[in-house]
This record gives sequence, structure tokens and C-alpha cells, in this order.
Amino acid sequence: MIMRVVAPLLFIVACASLAAGQGLGSANNQSLIGSALRARNYGQALQLIRSQLRESPKDAKLWTLEGIALSGLGNNREALVAYNHALNISPDYLAALEGAAELEYKEGSARAIPLLKRILKLQPDNSTSHAMLAVLAYKQHDCPTAVQHFRASADLISSQPVALAQYGSCLMNLQRPDEAISEFQEILRLMPNDPHAHYNLAVAQLTANHGKDAIATLAPLIEGQNPDPDALDLASSAYEDSEDTPRAVSLLRQAIVSNPKNAKYYLDFAALSFKHSSFQVGIDMIDVGIKELPGVAALYVARGVLFIQLEQFEKGEADFATANRLDPGQTSGAVAQGLAQIQQSNLDQALATIRSKLKTHPEDAFLHYLEAQVITQNGAEVGTPQFKEAIAAASRAAQLKPEFVLARDLLGNLYLKSGQLDKSIEQSRLALHDSPSDQEALYHLIQALRKSGRDSKGELPVLVKRLADLRQESRKTEASENKYKLYEPASSAASDTGPTN
Repeated sequence: MIMRVVAPLLFIVACASLAAGQGLGSANNQSLIGSALRARNYGQALQLIRSQLRESPKDAKLWTLEGIALSGLGNNREALVAYNHALNISPDYLAALEGAAELEYKEGSARAIPLLKRILKLQPDNSTSHAMLAVLAYKQHDCPTAVQHFRASADLISSQPVALAQYGSCLMNLQRPDEAISEFQEILRLMPNDPHAHYNLAVAQLTANHGKDAIATLAPLIEGQNPDPDALDLASSAYEDSEDTPRAVSLLRQAIVSNPKNAKYYLDFAALSFKHSSFQVGIDMIDVGIKELPGVAALYVARGVLFIQLEQFEKGEADFATANRLDPGQTSGAVAQGLAQIQQSNLDQALATIRSKLKTHPEDAFLHYLEAQVITQNGAEVGTPQFKEAIAAASRAAQLKPEFVLARDLLGNLYLKSGQLDKSIEQSRLALHDSPSDQEALYHLIQALRKSGRDSKGELPVLVKRLADLRQESRKTEASENKYKLYEPASSAASDTGPTN
């Protein structure tokens, strides 16, 4: 990977020290140690170095050379002791810092981090140290730090697919897919025949709303006699993103036929059916999935949701109950059941369902949000204990998941109703930060600014126009989604399909 750069540097430093005759005893011994290290005769070098250490036990360079020799013999534990001894004598001795950092890094130890940071204080542009810190930060799931150091070591990692993949992964994690694209493109350039390189680049392109680019990237994986089912599934999403629903449906059916034991494909088909209000077609496909995978709770949740859209409430409730029985630890069944009960205006039962699940999943942000939503829909008046419970539940949801836009929207509305205009403005701005096209947050912000009379920056006209533009865009999107209805061919649920206008 990255780190074999350090050992040659250490060897160069060691030989330079010998050539300069910096406190290493007689010229003859210097020459012998240098010759032994160059010949990789580490045992002989170690004997010579220890002989010199008896005469000069406070020489950091000698201890560093011992570390190099011991490392060459594969005795990394003793080598690390030698490097640390050198650093006790001379804390900023670069060769010892590099040697200790490399060994700690190879072990995956966080103890490498302070050593690498000390190196960077001495050499701020040390690409190897930046790269090491990046990898360690990635392994600790600290993507902001990892990205910072990957960027600083860009030249070094440009030919290393593993490091590039970690860099790209962190950029995706930080919701910066446009930047991740260039890293995954470089991996594909280095490994043009690797299907994972094609797939990962396409994921980044699709996430960045470049659906047509993703389609082109996936072409080698979906064309031919044995297309990759995962690539077919991803290409389906790309075609849907490019408003080619018939092709999206065709590819997704092909993925299901290729691998009927993958629940994700059925769930994606259900989502596509839901989006285009083709609920029965989605149910029929989930039926096929349940026959193949009768123990997957998520399939029952998906079918239950589709049943609810057709107002077949008993069937939906039965599926939610089955999902909870199959996987009591999951919350999606309870969430769907609560939503179904809300849709039936059975708010008391919905609240009981949600609170029952909260007892075993108190850290579930969506359940807290649903609790607040049900209390609000049940007519909680401003100033009542119920209204305060709704605010507390929505606040807890936002606390557990700060980017939870729905919870922010609800809080913005509740604070607006109760006249807490500053708090309403705050929540609406937070929601818009994470979702700039959030019409509900925008509406609450406009209302709160108007009521507070604090539009000192003259935002209102801009915000009103922005809301109007978003509403017009939403109408176009809705029209596009309603353009196609999925239908089921007479042959089988998993065969090809097409549009009807």
C-alpha cells in the first residue's frame, strides 16, 4: 500500500549518518555498519551497532540504526523499543520518528498518530505521513480528518487504488459525491477491467445526479450474456433518474431473474411501483420475493405499505405483524404499522403502537418523530401538556439525528404555532441547510420572518420567489412520475414490462 516508502528513507538517513561520522565511533566501524546495512546483513550490523552502543549509550542515531537492523530481522517489537529509546534521547529525531511510526502503523495502532503528527511538525509536506494519517483516520471512521490528509498526499496516493477508494468512500460519506467522482475515475483508469471500479464510480455519479454518466459507466457490466445483477439494479436507478422508466423497470426485472434470492431487488421494485402509483404490480412482485425469501421481514413491510395504499388495511396490518414476528428487533414494521393507523385516522392506536416500540428502541429518531406527529395530528393545543410532549418528542428526534429534516420541519411548525418565532426560524434554517428544496421549511421560515418583523436583510421577496419556483418544479416532477404506470405482462411477474400513458 502506502507505507513501504518509509523504510528506504530510514536506510538513506542511516547511511548518511555513517558517512558523516556523526558520533558513531571509528571510521572502520562506520564503514562496516554501513556495508552490513547495504548488504541487508542485519545480524552483523546489529552486532556492530550494539558494540558501539556500549561505548555511546546516549547516541540516538545508534539506537535508530539498531531499530532498522532489528526491523530488517523481523523483530519489530524490539525494533520499536530501540526507536523509542532514540526518541527519549532526541524527541525530534526524524529517522526514529519515521521508524516508530511505520511499525505502529503496520500494526494498525493509534499510537502511530502522535508520531506522525510530530513528523508533520518537522516536515509539513511529508506526503507519506499525511497518507498514513489519512488511512488511520479512515479506519477510525473519522472522514473529515481522513479527507484532509488524503488531499495533502494526493500525489503519493494517485497510483494506489486502495487509498483512492478510501478517499472516495469518505467523500461519499461526507455527501461530496462530485469530488468523489474524480477519485473513482482515477481508480477506473488504473484498473479498467475491474467491475468494482465501474460500479463504485457509477454510484458516485448517480448520487451526484449524473444518471446518464452512470449509465455509460455501467454499460460494460450490464451488456453481454452474463450481466451483473447488482449493476442491473444500479443501472435501473440511473435510468429512472434519467426519466426512462420503461428501461428502469426492464433492468430491475432482469436483475430479479438473474438473482431471485436478493431481497433488495424486490424492495427496489416495490419502491419504483410506489413512486408511479402502481401498487398492485409492486404487490405481485413482492409476492414472488416472499416465495423465494419467506423469512425476510422487510418484504412483508414493503407489501404491507403497498396494501395500505390500496386501502386493504387488514392485509397491510397482517404483513406488519408478520414482519414484527420475523424480526422483533427491527422497527420498520412498527413504523409502517403506525403510519397505516395514522392513515386510517386511528391515532390513539398509532400512538400506542409507537410508544410500545419506543420502550425497546428509545434511540430510534423516526419513532420519536412519529410520536410527535401523531400527538400533533390528534389536536394538541398550544400550551397543553400534549403540545409540550410533541415538542419534546420532535426535539429528541432531531437530537438523535441532527440531519433529520422531517423532525426539523415539525419543530418549525410547532414553534411557529406557539409564537416562539426565533426557534421556528432556527429550525427552518437548519432544515433548509440539509435540504435546500424543502418547501415546508421554506414556508415556515417565510411565515416566522413575517410575524417577527425581523427581515432586516430583505430576504422575504427572495424566499417567496424561491418557494414559488420549487412548487412549480414539484408539479413538473409529479407529472413526470404520473406519466408511466407499470403493468404486469401475462407471462410472469418477473418478465419484462413497459409503460402505459
